[in-house]
Amino acid sequence: MTIWRAAARLARAGSGGALATVARTLGSTPVPVGTKMLIGPSGRLEGSVGGGCVEADVLEAAQAALGQGPVIRTHHLNADIAGDLGLSCGGTVDIVVEPLVQHDAYVAALEAAATAAQGMLTTALDWSRGPVKQFSPALVDGTSPAAMLSDDRRTMVEHLLLPPRVVVFGAGHVGSAIANAAAVAGFRVVVVDDRPEFADPGRFPSTTRVIAAPAAVALAQVSIAAQDAVVIATRGHRHDATILERVASLGAGYVGLLGSRRKQAVVTKALREAGVSAAALERVRVPVGLSIGAETPEEIAVSVVAELIAWRRGPR
Repeated sequence: MTIWRAAARLARAGSGGALATVARTLGSTPVPVGTKMLIGPSGRLEGSVGGGCVEADVLEAAQAALGQGPVIRTHHLNADIAGDLGLSCGGTVDIVVEPLVQHDAYVAALEAAATAAQGMLTTALDWSRGPVKQFSPALVDGTSPAAMLSDDRRTMVEHLLLPPRVVVFGAGHVGSAIANAAAVAGFRVVVVDDRPEFADPGRFPSTTRVIAAPAAVALAQVSIAAQDAVVIATRGHRHDATILERVASLGAGYVGLLGSRRKQAVVTKALREAGVSAAALERVRVPVGLSIGAETPEEIAVSVVAELIAWRRGPR
């Protein structure tokens, strides 16, 4: 949750800035509830809450918030305004803009949000008696809204849950393209390859964890859970079969194997003979990705990440 970490740094330094959060939406809006934008002393630093006049108003609200505490801006995106800005039309959005203040409890709440896997963040929007922001490490249901504005508009509650993790085995041309596209799409990404020249952190975003080790060693460091996705895109059938034999029964929510139907038949036959259950193998998606005629590594990455998004957003 890098935006929380950056916000905490600004607040602790006392260098000014604000954090804008889409706290409530109604109808069709350009961004979902919970979307954030970090504003520094000189303007927008990270994220977006809609673009156009919406962000211009939020930047103005950030200046007002520095002197009075959190500000709520409401925008009605009628068809004319939305068309001019290239936005979805017909919705209403409430955006909370809070100043980043050098207050110990406030900064501590931001830092807790930056490091927690999940939890609940409650922000009082009346700061007449000082900033009130509290983090609670509560269990969060995946169906809970990312943010909620109370009916009296005096409190904002946010439910924080880390995005799913994608473990990509293979850092070749296709594997690296998949990993980079998944990171852009908001997944947490782990890349595994036993070749140091491919498992080079410099080839990936700074948020991507890169492990230069054989699959067996990497799996001891990365505990696969039901919330995880696994994509196998190594350099050959033998490596794929070895990894698939280890991960097929680990309970990952998504397991995909790069390759053709023929490869599926060859690998599946070998794994069945090795004792891997048919039920485990039936869950493996081969070929991985949506069928869009992809050929280049970048196109294949788009098809795979599109399928990952469908898995993430759809019913489990």
